[in-house]
Amino acid sequence: MSTLPPCPQCHSTFTWENEGTLNCPECGHEWSLSAVQGGDEQLIVRDANGNLLSDGDAVTIIKDLKVKGSSTPLKIGTKVKAIRLVEGDHNIDCKIDGFGPMKLKSEFVKKNG
Repeated sequence: MSTLPPCPQCHSTFTWENEGTLNCPECGHEWSLSAVQGGDEQLIVRDANGNLLSDGDAVTIIKDLKVKGSSTPLKIGTKVKAIRLVEGDHNIDCKIDGFGPMKLKSEFVKKNG
């Protein structure tokens, strides 16, 4: 049986793994298993204003975006919580209330906070 690392935010030892993501049941923090395993390259993603994004950040959409297969666009000002950074052209993976799972380009969002 392998032991999982503690949560980097609250240091809870009750972490669990789900499809390559580690989760903390106490504070709700999610982080990548590859980050813990010491991956060589850190994925660097910046928003439209040049702010560095990381997994779990909250962002706001800065432009109306057409959604393929939907008759309604994503409106400017739509807030997106708990993003996950991925490789590729659409480098943000997230869930948007009312739309479901989506992939976004970082150039169309700004970091909240």
